Amino acid sequence: MEFLGIVLLAFILICALAVCLTRNLMVSIIILMSQSLAMSVIWILLESPDLAITEAAVGAGVTSLLFFVTLKKIHAIGGEKQDGEAEE
Repeated sequence: MEFLGIVLLAFILICALAVCLTRNLMVSIIILMSQSLAMSVIWILLESPDLAITEAAVGAGVTSLLFFVTLKKIHAIGGEKQDGEAEE
């Protein structure tokens, strides 16, 4: 049980560093989503299921969905071509 806690803590720290170092918005959102899921597992290990459900629903679910919708609306992902790309 303690080994799993140490592994999850290391994973959360690695995720935090990866988000700081990456320049791709989509990758940052995916990393933050996985960090939130790991945090919900930690809340389960600490025997606090109400916080775990909230973290999984809000942290990984709703927040990530809002980020994806925002990126789609500002055309940062998919849809339109960037300047300088050749049209086919």
